[in-house]
Order: sequence, then C-alpha cells, then structure tokens
Amino acid sequence: MEQVNLFPFWLSLKTALISTVFVFIIGMMIAYFVAKKDFFGKSVLEAIIMLPLVLPPTVVGFGLLYLFGKNGFIGKWLMAQFDVQIVFTWYGVLLAAIVVSFPLMYQSAVAAFQQYDRNLEYVAYTLGKSRWNVFWTISFPLAWPGLLSGTVLAFARALGEFGATLMIAGYIPNVTDTIPIAIYFAVESGEMGVAKFWVVTIVIIGFIAIYWLNWWSRKHMMKHKQ
Repeated sequence: MEQVNLFPFWLSLKTALISTVFVFIIGMMIAYFVAKKDFFGKSVLEAIIMLPLVLPPTVVGFGLLYLFGKNGFIGKWLMAQFDVQIVFTWYGVLLAAIVVSFPLMYQSAVAAFQQYDRNLEYVAYTLGKSRWNVFWTISFPLAWPGLLSGTVLAFARALGEFGATLMIAGYIPNVTDTIPIAIYFAVESGEMGVAKFWVVTIVIIGFIAIYWLNWWSRKHMMKHKQ
C-alpha cells in the first residue's frame, strides 16, 4: 500500500473536537433559551438554524464562501480588523465543521430541555435559587442525556464533513486536507490503498462513537428504571 500521511487524521480530530466544544456551548445556550421562551420569529430562527441540515453541503459551502471570502462583508471585515483570512485556511475547515454540525447539537439540546418537568425549576425559584444555580443543579443534569447525544452526533458529523469544507477551504496538503478530502483526492489520483485506509479509519471512529452512545443510553435508561 502507498505510504499514508497521517496529517488528515490529526487535522480531522482537532477540527472535530474544537468544533464540538463550540457547538456544545453555543448550541446548549441557544437551545435552552428557545425551549423556555416564546417570542416573535421563533419559528424563523429555528428554520435558519436547521437549514444546514437539509441543504446540500455545496450550497452551505457556497454561502460560507460568499460571506467569508475576500469579497464577502464578513471576510473583508475580518481581514481589515484582525488580518485573518478564512478561505483556504484551517479556519475555513473549522467554520464548515461548526456550521454543519450545529443543527444536530441544537436539535438534541432543545428536545432535552423540553422533556423534563419544568415544575422542578419553578420550585427551586420559589426557594430563592438563582437562574444560574437552577440551571446547573436541575436543568443541566436532567437534560444531560440529550445533550450528550447531540454532542456525539455533532462530533461524528464534523469528522465526516466534506462538501462545505472543500468549497471554503479547498484542498491544500498538510493545511486543509481532512480525512474525507484525503479520501476524495486519493481516489482521484488512483491511490486506492490510501483511500481504503482512510475509509476504514473514519468508519471505525464513527462506529465507535455511535456504539458507545447507544451503550451509554441503554445503561442510563436501565439505571433509572431500577
């Protein structure tokens, strides 16, 4: 088999981990607010958040390229203010991973915050507990199974992102070549051994993540039934 450069593995792992931390924090905050509040435009906001889940990845990538490119208003602002370029850099890889994995985290988090009895929170408020204290002692523990599920799914989605990443970050060896991109260009260049190696690698990682989540969920449900 051809010699395999392990850079795509470390880049994909780093990107998936960092993007998952980001979408966990932001997704949990937005989901908690949306789940507890009714406000004008709520349905529109949720539709916008979930849009990357149903759009073709190339469309998502084009949107990111349009906004964060050198001529995009966000891209221009970042370059002028911070001298930061998103397109064809690792930042583009990270941005694509965040955008495509965010809906999975948000969807799971909203469901998690809506499934338990809110009277438990109201009782805590009547006892003088602050919102911050109620969130971390009641809301977060009760919603944790759903939050964990969203986290694992978001990680797996970020790890396997291809279309949007290729649009905004391109293929630059040892800079933006994640595992999915490495697979595509290995096949394009006829390096089938390298492609098979990465296919097996990402399938194993994805299988382990989903298998562990299912195992943990069953164990958690059995524990609460006892």
